[in-house]
Amino acid sequence: MRNPLDPAELNAAIENVHRAGMPGLFAEVRDGDQVWRGAAGVADVATGRPVTADMRHRVGSITKTFTAAAVLQQVESGQIGLDSPIGRYLPRLVPGERGDAITVRMLLNHTSGLAEYLPYAYPSLKAFPDLANTSPQSLDDHRFTRFDPVELIELGVAAPAVGAPGGALGLYSNTNYLLLVELLEQATGTTAERYITENVIERAGLQDTEIPTGPYINGPHSQLYEAWFGMIDPPRDYSVYDMSWVGPSASLISTVTDLNRFYGMLLAGEIVSPSSLAQMQRTVQVVSQEGKTIEYGLGLHPVEEPGQDTFWGHGGTVWGGGALAMTRADGKRQMAVAVNTQRWNRLDSSGRPQPHPIDGALAALYRVAMHG
Repeated sequence: MRNPLDPAELNAAIENVHRAGMPGLFAEVRDGDQVWRGAAGVADVATGRPVTADMRHRVGSITKTFTAAAVLQQVESGQIGLDSPIGRYLPRLVPGERGDAITVRMLLNHTSGLAEYLPYAYPSLKAFPDLANTSPQSLDDHRFTRFDPVELIELGVAAPAVGAPGGALGLYSNTNYLLLVELLEQATGTTAERYITENVIERAGLQDTEIPTGPYINGPHSQLYEAWFGMIDPPRDYSVYDMSWVGPSASLISTVTDLNRFYGMLLAGEIVSPSSLAQMQRTVQVVSQEGKTIEYGLGLHPVEEPGQDTFWGHGGTVWGGGALAMTRADGKRQMAVAVNTQRWNRLDSSGRPQPHPIDGALAALYRVAMHG
Protein backbone atom coordinates (compact mmCIF):
# COMPACT_ATOMS: atom_id res chain seq x y z
CA MET A 1 0.00 0.00 0.00
CA ARG A 2 1.56 3.29 -1.10
CA ASN A 3 0.43 6.17 1.04
CA PRO A 4 0.14 9.77 -0.15
CA LEU A 5 1.62 12.60 1.86
CA ASP A 6 -0.23 13.51 5.04
CA PRO A 7 0.98 17.02 6.02
CA ALA A 8 -0.68 16.90 9.44
CA GLU A 9 0.99 13.59 10.27
CA LEU A 10 4.39 14.84 9.05
CA ASN A 11 4.04 18.09 10.99
CA ALA A 12 3.23 16.14 14.15
CA ALA A 13 6.14 13.72 13.61
CA ILE A 14 8.73 16.47 13.09
CA GLU A 15 7.41 18.41 16.10
CA ASN A 16 7.74 15.25 18.22
CA VAL A 17 11.48 15.06 17.45
CA HIS A 18 11.90 18.65 18.65
CA ARG A 19 9.87 17.91 21.78
CA ALA A 20 12.04 14.87 22.47
CA GLY A 21 15.07 17.13 22.80
CA MET A 22 16.34 18.03 19.33
CA PRO A 23 16.91 21.82 19.24
CA GLY A 24 16.00 22.08 15.56
CA LEU A 25 15.37 19.97 12.46
CA PHE A 26 13.90 20.40 8.99
CA ALA A 27 12.86 18.13 6.17
CA GLU A 28 11.39 17.72 2.71
CA VAL A 29 9.24 14.75 1.68
CA ARG A 30 8.08 14.15 -1.90
CA ASP A 31 5.55 11.76 -3.35
CA GLY A 32 5.21 12.18 -7.10
CA ASP A 33 4.17 15.81 -7.59
CA GLN A 34 3.26 16.31 -3.93
CA VAL A 35 5.84 18.12 -1.78
CA TRP A 36 5.86 18.72 1.97
CA ARG A 37 8.49 20.84 3.68
CA GLY A 38 8.58 21.25 7.43
CA ALA A 39 10.73 22.55 10.26
CA ALA A 40 10.56 22.48 14.05
CA GLY A 41 12.59 24.17 16.75
CA VAL A 42 15.43 26.66 16.68
CA ALA A 43 18.56 27.25 14.63
CA ASP A 44 20.18 29.12 17.51
CA VAL A 45 19.42 28.21 21.13
CA ALA A 46 20.76 31.57 22.36
CA THR A 47 18.56 33.82 20.20
CA GLY A 48 15.62 31.51 19.50
CA ARG A 49 16.00 32.08 15.75
CA PRO A 50 13.80 29.38 14.14
CA VAL A 51 14.97 26.73 11.69
CA THR A 52 13.44 26.86 8.22
CA ALA A 53 13.17 24.12 5.61
CA ASP A 54 15.32 25.98 3.06
CA MET A 55 18.43 26.23 5.26
CA ARG A 56 21.83 25.09 4.02
CA HIS A 57 23.40 22.34 6.10
CA ARG A 58 26.53 20.23 6.46
CA VAL A 59 25.41 16.77 5.32
CA GLY A 60 28.51 14.72 6.20
CA SER A 61 28.92 11.36 4.52
CA ILE A 62 25.99 11.90 2.16
CA THR A 63 28.92 13.40 0.22
CA LYS A 64 30.15 9.84 -0.38
CA THR A 65 27.35 9.21 -2.88
CA PHE A 66 28.55 12.24 -4.85
CA THR A 67 32.18 11.04 -4.71
CA ALA A 68 31.17 7.50 -5.71
CA ALA A 69 29.10 8.82 -8.64
CA ALA A 70 32.12 10.83 -9.84
CA VAL A 71 34.34 7.73 -9.66
CA LEU A 72 31.74 5.65 -11.55
CA GLN A 73 31.68 8.29 -14.29
CA GLN A 74 35.43 7.79 -14.67
CA VAL A 75 34.91 4.03 -14.74
CA GLU A 76 32.43 4.55 -17.59
CA SER A 77 34.98 6.62 -19.53
CA GLY A 78 37.66 3.95 -19.08
CA GLN A 79 39.96 6.08 -16.93
CA ILE A 80 39.45 3.91 -13.82
CA GLY A 81 38.94 0.15 -13.55
CA LEU A 82 36.33 -0.73 -10.92
CA ASP A 83 38.06 -4.01 -10.11
CA SER A 84 41.60 -2.76 -10.72
CA PRO A 85 44.01 -2.63 -7.77
CA ILE A 86 44.47 0.78 -6.17
CA GLY A 87 48.23 0.14 -6.22
CA ARG A 88 48.10 0.50 -10.01
CA TYR A 89 47.02 4.13 -9.58
CA LEU A 90 48.38 5.20 -6.18
CA PRO A 91 51.38 2.94 -5.44
CA ARG A 92 52.94 5.40 -3.01
CA LEU A 93 49.81 5.69 -0.87
CA VAL A 94 48.97 1.96 -0.75
CA PRO A 95 52.25 0.19 -1.49
CA GLY A 96 53.19 -3.45 -1.96
CA GLU A 97 50.89 -6.40 -1.57
CA ARG A 98 48.06 -4.37 -0.06
CA GLY A 99 48.04 -2.07 -3.07
CA ASP A 100 47.80 -5.13 -5.30
CA ALA A 101 45.00 -6.71 -3.22
CA ILE A 102 42.74 -3.70 -2.61
CA THR A 103 40.56 -2.76 -5.58
CA VAL A 104 38.70 0.44 -6.36
CA ARG A 105 35.43 -1.41 -5.64
CA MET A 106 36.69 -2.37 -2.16
CA LEU A 107 37.34 1.29 -1.38
CA LEU A 108 33.85 2.22 -2.57
CA ASN A 109 32.10 -0.46 -0.49
CA HIS A 110 34.40 -0.34 2.56
CA THR A 111 35.78 -3.88 2.23
CA SER A 112 39.43 -2.77 1.82
CA GLY A 113 40.38 -3.61 5.41
CA LEU A 114 41.91 -0.14 5.80
CA ALA A 115 41.40 1.40 9.23
CA GLU A 116 39.63 4.67 9.98
CA TYR A 117 42.22 7.47 10.33
CA LEU A 118 40.07 9.72 12.52
CA PRO A 119 41.08 8.38 15.98
CA TYR A 120 44.73 8.88 14.96
CA ALA A 121 44.20 12.44 13.67
CA TYR A 122 42.16 13.43 16.76
CA PRO A 123 44.23 12.32 19.81
CA SER A 124 41.37 12.55 22.30
CA LEU A 125 39.41 10.02 20.18
CA LYS A 126 42.26 7.49 20.19
CA ALA A 127 40.25 4.97 22.25
CA PHE A 128 37.32 4.93 19.76
CA PRO A 129 35.12 2.83 19.65
CA ASP A 130 35.61 2.68 23.45
CA LEU A 131 33.55 5.84 23.92
CA ALA A 132 33.96 6.12 27.70
CA ASN A 133 37.70 6.62 27.23
CA THR A 134 37.37 9.31 24.57
CA SER A 135 37.01 13.03 25.16
CA PRO A 136 35.90 15.91 22.91
CA GLN A 137 39.04 18.00 23.51
CA SER A 138 40.43 17.42 19.99
CA LEU A 139 37.23 18.74 18.43
CA ASP A 140 38.09 22.18 19.81
CA ASP A 141 41.81 21.82 19.11
CA HIS A 142 41.20 21.11 15.40
CA ARG A 143 38.43 23.60 14.65
CA PHE A 144 40.70 25.54 12.26
CA THR A 145 43.31 22.88 11.50
CA ARG A 146 44.10 22.52 7.79
CA PHE A 147 44.70 18.78 7.39
CA ASP A 148 46.72 17.36 4.49
CA PRO A 149 44.63 14.53 2.94
CA VAL A 150 47.74 12.48 2.12
CA GLU A 151 48.83 12.62 5.77
CA LEU A 152 45.37 11.47 6.86
CA ILE A 153 45.50 8.58 4.37
CA GLU A 154 48.94 7.61 5.66
CA LEU A 155 47.54 7.43 9.22
CA GLY A 156 44.80 5.03 8.05
CA VAL A 157 47.15 2.90 5.95
CA ALA A 158 49.75 2.69 8.76
CA ALA A 159 47.14 1.69 11.36
CA PRO A 160 46.52 -2.02 12.00
CA ALA A 161 44.30 -3.50 9.28
CA VAL A 162 40.68 -4.11 10.30
CA GLY A 163 40.22 -7.02 7.90
CA ALA A 164 41.52 -8.73 4.79
CA PRO A 165 40.89 -6.96 1.46
CA GLY A 166 37.55 -8.13 0.07
CA GLY A 167 36.60 -9.82 3.35
CA ALA A 168 33.02 -10.94 3.96
CA LEU A 169 32.42 -8.18 6.51
CA GLY A 170 33.64 -4.67 5.71
CA LEU A 171 34.28 -1.80 8.12
CA TYR A 172 33.15 1.73 7.29
CA SER A 173 36.26 3.91 6.98
CA ASN A 174 36.82 7.45 5.73
CA THR A 175 40.32 6.38 4.66
CA ASN A 176 38.71 4.58 1.72
CA TYR A 177 37.00 7.70 0.43
CA LEU A 178 40.00 9.99 0.87
CA LEU A 179 41.87 7.51 -1.35
CA LEU A 180 39.04 7.73 -3.90
CA VAL A 181 39.40 11.52 -3.86
CA GLU A 182 43.11 11.15 -4.68
CA LEU A 183 42.26 8.61 -7.39
CA LEU A 184 39.69 10.98 -8.91
CA GLU A 185 42.24 13.78 -9.04
CA GLN A 186 44.80 11.56 -10.75
CA ALA A 187 42.24 10.30 -13.30
CA THR A 188 40.80 13.72 -14.15
CA GLY A 189 43.84 15.98 -13.84
CA THR A 190 41.84 18.45 -11.76
CA THR A 191 40.81 18.79 -8.13
CA ALA A 192 38.10 16.46 -6.85
CA GLU A 193 36.14 19.51 -5.70
CA ARG A 194 36.07 20.93 -9.23
CA TYR A 195 35.30 17.61 -10.92
CA ILE A 196 32.46 16.73 -8.52
CA THR A 197 31.07 20.28 -8.79
CA GLU A 198 31.04 20.32 -12.59
CA ASN A 199 30.05 16.70 -13.27
CA VAL A 200 27.79 15.77 -10.35
CA ILE A 201 26.47 18.89 -8.59
CA GLU A 202 25.96 21.00 -11.73
CA ARG A 203 24.79 18.02 -13.81
CA ALA A 204 22.04 17.50 -11.25
CA GLY A 205 21.13 21.20 -11.38
CA LEU A 206 21.68 21.70 -7.64
CA GLN A 207 21.48 25.40 -6.77
CA ASP A 208 22.43 25.33 -3.09
CA THR A 209 25.06 22.58 -2.88
CA GLU A 210 28.81 23.06 -2.64
CA ILE A 211 32.03 21.55 -1.35
CA PRO A 212 33.31 24.28 0.97
CA THR A 213 36.87 25.57 0.88
CA GLY A 214 36.74 27.49 4.18
CA PRO A 215 35.26 26.91 7.64
CA TYR A 216 32.03 28.85 7.12
CA ILE A 217 28.59 27.90 5.80
CA ASN A 218 27.43 30.52 3.32
CA GLY A 219 23.79 31.56 3.39
CA PRO A 220 21.02 30.86 5.95
CA HIS A 221 21.95 27.92 8.19
CA SER A 222 21.57 26.53 11.67
CA GLN A 223 24.16 26.39 14.41
CA LEU A 224 25.42 22.79 14.92
CA TYR A 225 25.46 21.54 18.49
CA GLU A 226 27.81 18.70 19.41
CA ALA A 227 27.16 16.86 22.68
CA TRP A 228 29.74 14.02 22.35
CA PHE A 229 27.71 11.56 24.43
CA GLY A 230 26.97 14.08 27.18
CA MET A 231 30.61 15.09 27.66
CA ILE A 232 29.91 18.56 26.18
CA ASP A 233 27.16 20.00 28.36
CA PRO A 234 25.58 22.19 27.18
CA PRO A 235 26.35 21.10 23.59
CA ARG A 236 28.80 23.38 21.74
CA ASP A 237 28.26 25.04 18.37
CA TYR A 238 30.61 23.68 15.70
CA SER A 239 28.95 25.22 12.63
CA VAL A 240 32.18 27.14 11.97
CA TYR A 241 34.67 24.35 11.31
CA ASP A 242 37.42 23.58 8.79
CA MET A 243 36.22 20.45 7.00
CA SER A 244 39.61 19.33 5.68
CA TRP A 245 39.47 16.54 8.29
CA VAL A 246 37.21 14.73 5.82
CA GLY A 247 37.65 16.73 2.61
CA PRO A 248 35.46 15.89 -0.43
CA SER A 249 34.46 12.59 1.19
CA ALA A 250 32.15 14.18 3.78
CA SER A 251 32.26 17.98 3.65
CA LEU A 252 29.30 18.81 1.39
CA ILE A 253 26.92 21.67 2.21
CA SER A 254 23.44 21.21 0.75
CA THR A 255 19.70 21.60 1.35
CA VAL A 256 16.98 19.00 1.82
CA THR A 257 15.49 20.05 -1.53
CA ASP A 258 18.80 19.61 -3.36
CA LEU A 259 19.40 16.22 -1.74
CA ASN A 260 16.04 14.90 -2.91
CA ARG A 261 16.68 16.24 -6.41
CA PHE A 262 20.11 14.58 -6.52
CA TYR A 263 18.99 11.14 -5.35
CA GLY A 264 15.97 11.27 -7.63
CA MET A 265 18.19 11.91 -10.65
CA LEU A 266 20.77 9.35 -9.56
CA LEU A 267 18.17 6.59 -9.24
CA ALA A 268 16.72 7.61 -12.61
CA GLY A 269 20.10 6.93 -14.25
CA GLU A 270 20.74 10.61 -15.02
CA ILE A 271 24.01 11.05 -13.06
CA VAL A 272 25.63 7.71 -13.90
CA SER A 273 24.51 5.11 -16.42
CA PRO A 274 21.93 2.47 -15.47
CA SER A 275 24.68 -0.19 -15.46
CA SER A 276 26.80 1.93 -13.10
CA LEU A 277 23.77 2.47 -10.87
CA ALA A 278 23.31 -1.32 -10.77
CA GLN A 279 26.92 -1.63 -9.54
CA MET A 280 26.24 1.02 -6.88
CA GLN A 281 23.28 -1.06 -5.68
CA ARG A 282 25.26 -4.31 -5.31
CA THR A 283 25.61 -4.54 -1.54
CA VAL A 284 27.91 -6.24 0.94
CA GLN A 285 27.76 -6.34 4.72
CA VAL A 286 29.65 -3.53 6.45
CA VAL A 287 29.99 -2.55 10.11
CA SER A 288 28.95 1.10 10.43
CA GLN A 289 30.64 3.68 12.65
CA GLU A 290 27.84 3.05 15.16
CA GLY A 291 28.86 -0.61 15.28
CA LYS A 292 25.80 -1.90 13.42
CA THR A 293 26.03 -4.33 10.50
CA ILE A 294 24.40 -2.76 7.44
CA GLU A 295 24.09 -3.51 3.74
CA TYR A 296 26.28 -1.12 1.74
CA GLY A 297 26.81 -0.68 -1.98
CA LEU A 298 29.12 1.79 -3.76
CA GLY A 299 28.38 5.01 -1.88
CA LEU A 300 24.73 3.98 -1.44
CA HIS A 301 22.90 1.89 1.11
CA PRO A 302 19.36 0.55 1.26
CA VAL A 303 16.69 0.87 3.93
CA GLU A 304 14.45 -2.17 3.86
CA GLU A 305 11.51 -2.89 6.12
CA PRO A 306 9.27 -5.98 5.98
CA GLY A 307 6.34 -5.45 3.64
CA GLN A 308 7.66 -2.09 2.43
CA ASP A 309 9.45 -0.90 -0.71
CA THR A 310 13.23 -0.51 -0.63
CA PHE A 311 14.70 2.98 -0.30
CA TRP A 312 18.24 3.99 -1.33
CA GLY A 313 20.39 6.83 -0.08
CA HIS A 314 22.91 7.74 2.58
CA GLY A 315 23.20 9.31 6.01
CA GLY A 316 25.86 11.63 7.32
CA THR A 317 27.12 13.30 10.47
CA VAL A 318 29.59 16.08 11.20
CA TRP A 319 30.48 17.66 14.52
CA GLY A 320 27.07 18.90 15.65
CA GLY A 321 24.99 18.10 12.59
CA GLY A 322 23.44 15.24 10.73
CA ALA A 323 21.26 14.38 7.75
CA LEU A 324 19.58 11.41 6.11
CA ALA A 325 18.36 11.29 2.51
CA MET A 326 16.41 8.31 1.17
CA THR A 327 14.61 7.76 -2.15
CA ARG A 328 12.35 4.83 -3.02
CA ALA A 329 13.76 2.54 -5.71
CA ASP A 330 11.18 3.80 -8.23
CA GLY A 331 12.18 7.41 -7.46
CA LYS A 332 8.65 8.51 -6.60
CA ARG A 333 8.82 8.82 -2.80
CA GLN A 334 11.67 10.79 -1.24
CA MET A 335 12.76 12.02 2.17
CA ALA A 336 15.58 14.30 3.32
CA VAL A 337 15.93 15.25 6.99
CA ALA A 338 18.53 17.52 8.65
CA VAL A 339 19.17 17.80 12.41
CA ASN A 340 21.29 20.29 14.37
CA THR A 341 22.62 18.15 17.22
CA GLN A 342 24.74 15.01 17.25
CA ARG A 343 25.66 12.28 19.76
CA TRP A 344 22.89 13.21 22.16
CA ASN A 345 22.92 9.77 23.83
CA ARG A 346 24.71 9.72 27.19
CA LEU A 347 26.76 6.66 28.13
CA ASP A 348 25.58 4.08 30.65
CA SER A 349 27.82 2.54 33.33
CA SER A 350 29.24 0.08 30.79
CA GLY A 351 30.16 2.87 28.37
CA ARG A 352 27.39 2.17 25.84
CA PRO A 353 25.10 4.92 24.48
CA GLN A 354 21.80 4.93 26.38
CA PRO A 355 18.49 5.12 24.53
CA HIS A 356 17.12 8.67 24.25
CA PRO A 357 13.62 9.87 23.33
CA ILE A 358 15.08 11.51 20.21
CA ASP A 359 15.94 8.06 18.81
CA GLY A 360 12.36 6.81 18.77
CA ALA A 361 10.93 10.12 17.59
CA LEU A 362 13.38 10.30 14.66
CA ALA A 363 12.66 6.69 13.70
CA ALA A 364 8.94 7.50 13.72
CA LEU A 365 9.50 10.57 11.52
CA TYR A 366 11.49 8.47 9.03
CA ARG A 367 8.72 5.85 8.91
CA VAL A 368 6.00 8.43 8.28
CA ALA A 369 8.16 10.22 5.69
CA MET A 370 9.03 7.06 3.76
CA HIS A 371 5.94 4.92 4.12
CA GLY A 372 3.12 7.24 5.19
